[in-house]
Amino acid sequence: TVEGLLNFGPDGTVRLGTGHKDEDDEHEAEQERFMELRDLNGVLLYRNKRLGNWTLGGLPAPGEGRIGYSERSARLPDGSRIRLVSRIHTVGTRPTLIRLAHSEEPLWHEFGELLTVLLLGLPVALAVAGFGGYRLARRTLAPLDSMARRAEQITAERLSDRLPIENPHDELGHLARVFNDTLARLERSFDQLRRFTADASHELRTPLTTIRTVGEVRLQKEGNAEHYRDTIGSMLEEVNRLTGLVDDLLTISRADAGHIQVRLANISVLDLARESVALLEALAEEKGQHLVVEGGGGTVVYGDRLILRQALVNLIDNAVKHSPVGGRISIRVESRLGNEAVVEVQDSGPGIDPEHQSKVFDRFYRIDKARSRDAGGAGLGLSIAKWAVEANGGRIELESEQGKGCTFRIRLPLAHAQ
Repeated sequence: TVEGLLNFGPDGTVRLGTGHKDEDDEHEAEQERFMELRDLNGVLLYRNKRLGNWTLGGLPAPGEGRIGYSERSARLPDGSRIRLVSRIHTVGTRPTLIRLAHSEEPLWHEFGELLTVLLLGLPVALAVAGFGGYRLARRTLAPLDSMARRAEQITAERLSDRLPIENPHDELGHLARVFNDTLARLERSFDQLRRFTADASHELRTPLTTIRTVGEVRLQKEGNAEHYRDTIGSMLEEVNRLTGLVDDLLTISRADAGHIQVRLANISVLDLARESVALLEALAEEKGQHLVVEGGGGTVVYGDRLILRQALVNLIDNAVKHSPVGGRISIRVESRLGNEAVVEVQDSGPGIDPEHQSKVFDRFYRIDKARSRDAGGAGLGLSIAKWAVEANGGRIELESEQGKGCTFRIRLPLAHAQ
């Protein structure tokens, strides 16, 4: 260090070196620095050759070099920048202020060159980067732009169109697949809506046409009171059918919109089955059919009584319509596996082919449209029954063989298993 090379000669002047060389032979390590030594009164003790007649300061500034090193930037008389480090060090027995400085001009020169390069090269680099980024963005977003144009062409009449998927494993491929899945769901919904509208219109038109035809025929013919009574009876029968259809449509509409509130309470399933049978006994008696309720009275579920009764009434009504004159319809209630209530409605009708069994719960679906319409069915009863059971946390199943009747099975969680 500089401190270790300092000593006072016999004449009282400061020397820099080992003491074996002339005082003018400065240590080569100091050739690149400016160095000046002063006592605490500001008297110059030493100045190296590079500093010449210049000075690094006069009297020590307050606190300069007293605790560790003091460091600051300064300028020489010629205006060149330097970095000045000061420290008070005892040379021999005398406290001495040592000031060392090195030129910052090479650093500022390099900084200026760098700034020049940046000022000249940065605009060019930005222009090149901007152009390259634009081309890259256009190339990257081209598939997205193509997807957007293709999507704009898809309307309600063209829901069968799909977006092309070039790479199903990247983000755009995933986006296109999700969009296509959404289109598929929309297409199914629109198809169901169109079928529902067409079927509802047809079902509403049939009784209205019958009422008008019967009325027009009777107006064209003269008749007695009995004939008019028969005509009015036929018209009322069609009105009842029309009213039932409208009620079913309203029920489905409210269910789809979520406007039907499910009011839960403990329900005896056996009592519920007996109530449902009581509502349809008169209809069964007209065909000489026997409605039989079987099961124990301890089966209790937690559900909405009115909604579940509607499901049972629809299933029993369906059984009455499709069972022959004098047929037997049994309603069995039992508990299974300790956590499930099962209600089975078994008829003695012709049964349902396997190809139709998965569709009987669809709206307006009828296996034999002509026979179902004659029986007064519009193909909504089983659909409503399915909704009613599922709204109470259960499920409905069908078991049937051609020529051996049908068994509709309702499964509901028991009250204590909720």
